[in-house]
Amino acid sequence: MILISSNKNKIEEIKSILSPEIDFEVRQVEYPEIRSYSAEEISSTAAKQLAEELQETVIVEDSGIFIEALNDFPGTYSKTVTNKIGLNGYIKLMEGVENRACTYRSVIGYCEPGEDPITFTGTEKGTVAKAVLGDKGWGHDPIFIPEGSTQTYAETGRPKGIGLFRINSTTKLKEFLTTRNN
Repeated sequence: MILISSNKNKIEEIKSILSPEIDFEVRQVEYPEIRSYSAEEISSTAAKQLAEELQETVIVEDSGIFIEALNDFPGTYSKTVTNKIGLNGYIKLMEGVENRACTYRSVIGYCEPGEDPITFTGTEKGTVAKAVLGDKGWGHDPIFIPEGSTQTYAETGRPKGIGLFRINSTTKLKEFLTTRNN
């Protein structure tokens, strides 16, 4: 099985959950990602395409932050938007907005050659901070306050270094693979 990713932080998070029980290798493979508001559609389409192209079982992960007051923007466009406006851009977009609720969403697409893809979804609710805070995280950690906390992940560090949204999706994949192989 191959995990397709070039994001070292994401690779480490997934590896920490799957290893050593689930054996896989990591490859950086360029592929065109479809444009969609659905992380499930993006992950399943990429997994199917790559499984057929490589003739190997593959997993891919798509994640994003979905901000309620912005009609779930940026969602699946999180990386692109963050690269354009930065984390301070989110803070500016949210100026004067009372409803700061958001959901982090991670979807893992799994596909074997010749088969239909399967997706595993994990979510985590929280709020958008009023400023970029902390230096212990990556991605949206400096603006994401998990439910039940008053601090961003970048202020406190993620539990065991991992966001619950990705723990949830990767754990579902691991359970699927473990029960399938027994």
